[in-house]
Amino acid sequence: MMTYRDKDSVSQLKIAIEDCKGDYEILIEREALGDCGVGVALTSSSSSKGGDNIWSSLWRWAKLVFVVIFVAVLGVCFFIWIGPFLMNREVIPILNWETDTFNKPALAAIIFASVALFPTFLLPSTPSMWVAGMTFGYGLGFLLIIGGVIIGTSLPYFFGSLFYHKIEEWLERFPKKASILRLAGEGNWFNQFKAVVLLRISPFPYVVYNYCAVATGVHFCPYLLGTFVGVVPEIFVAIYTGIMIRTLADASNDRRSLSAQQIICTVVGFLLTVTTTVGVTVYAKRRLSKLQKEEEKPLIQ
Repeated sequence: MMTYRDKDSVSQLKIAIEDCKGDYEILIEREALGDCGVGVALTSSSSSKGGDNIWSSLWRWAKLVFVVIFVAVLGVCFFIWIGPFLMNREVIPILNWETDTFNKPALAAIIFASVALFPTFLLPSTPSMWVAGMTFGYGLGFLLIIGGVIIGTSLPYFFGSLFYHKIEEWLERFPKKASILRLAGEGNWFNQFKAVVLLRISPFPYVVYNYCAVATGVHFCPYLLGTFVGVVPEIFVAIYTGIMIRTLADASNDRRSLSAQQIICTVVGFLLTVTTTVGVTVYAKRRLSKLQKEEEKPLIQ
């Protein structure tokens, strides 16, 4: 019985050693491959990643080209068919009433007053900017609008101080958006100026920020100058839109279609305006996100 057990234990020991040796031999084979095997693996993985990056970049460019073509076709359809219909039914009667009722000085006063007072009552002033573009063009239209904007953003800033605690309570309900707004109140004068410019360019509601600014701790001078710089792109887009509406209205009123050159210039200008607006807005959002992360780093550390 002892001999049988010894043999059994010896055989089990041999099996165990052979199994371990098999695993050891596998390790030796892997080591024998050396850096060559690792290099092959890394090369294959890097090449596969490089291929994926190329395809993903091509797919992004293809989507961008598709969106541009779609917007261009949509713009051409609008200017040829939809635009003239809307002009005859809505825009031309309003323009005729406007020119018959008001002279240019009175219309300038109305535009200035609406841009200056509407934001105080949380009303949009963009239609007034369109009228400024239709009637006065880029030069006088810009001066009228920017003068009204200075007043229209200053009044809510001072009125907001009367509801300071209410605005703070409202901001506490939306901590994520409030953290972005409070960036304008951080740092020195120049940092506040930059943050206000980015907030004005970003898609954050214009009339809402006018009242919330005072609760974020931003000083009035960087707030006003940042607003002055940040609203310039929006003003030029609104004036361009008004000029484009006027061009379509004149062509529709004279019962003539736009020439091929006018259509191309209008569509190209429209696409450039949209592209520039989207690009600037995306840049502003990224910069705000970056500033927000930089402000959160000391808190995390």
